[in-house]
Amino acid sequence: MERTTFEQCIDRHSEAIEQIRQAAHELHRAVNQTYGQGLPYAVHLDMVASQVMSHGHEVCAGEHDVLPMVFGAYFHDSIEDARQTYNDVTRLARQWMDDEQAHMAAEIVYALTNDKGRTRAERAGERYYQGIRQTPYAPLVKLADRVANMTYSATHDNADNVHMREVYRRELPHFLEAITAHDDDIRLALPQALLATL
Repeated sequence: MERTTFEQCIDRHSEAIEQIRQAAHELHRAVNQTYGQGLPYAVHLDMVASQVMSHGHEVCAGEHDVLPMVFGAYFHDSIEDARQTYNDVTRLARQWMDDEQAHMAAEIVYALTNDKGRTRAERAGERYYQGIRQTPYAPLVKLADRVANMTYSATHDNADNVHMREVYRRELPHFLEAITAHDDDIRLALPQALLATL
């Protein structure tokens, strides 16, 4: 989609996007989830959504997909971290979208939900990445999530961030291969401008 067309879609849906943003912020606030050194988790959600809205035009198939894509960015951690179920997420999405869009939005969130596991590698194994590669816009949201985390860890020098900076650096080649769909469906592609920020 042309960047200007995508930006016009974002503008047309700005009221719904703001409501989605506020709902995601409240959900994570209600479970006392924080980010980094005690920041509200909303900081992370806004970083991810900002990347999606800045680069989504490269992979968006049409206006009907804009709200599910943005919802997926704001709610990507809601099953994993905010005690939501798939059905909860679908019901939430229906407040702003039709059934088809709500299904797409919930599928993005579900795809980005880590598997059960004792280690980082178990939680993000091949089955997890396969789900991302097969779900429209999940590769975009996962890349935006990783860019947000990498950016945060690179700008804060406490021990946790220094450690995570090294983890992200070491994982990057595998991570990029794991989320690359190798498919002609534009909705599964990774925006080149966002990849260039890594």
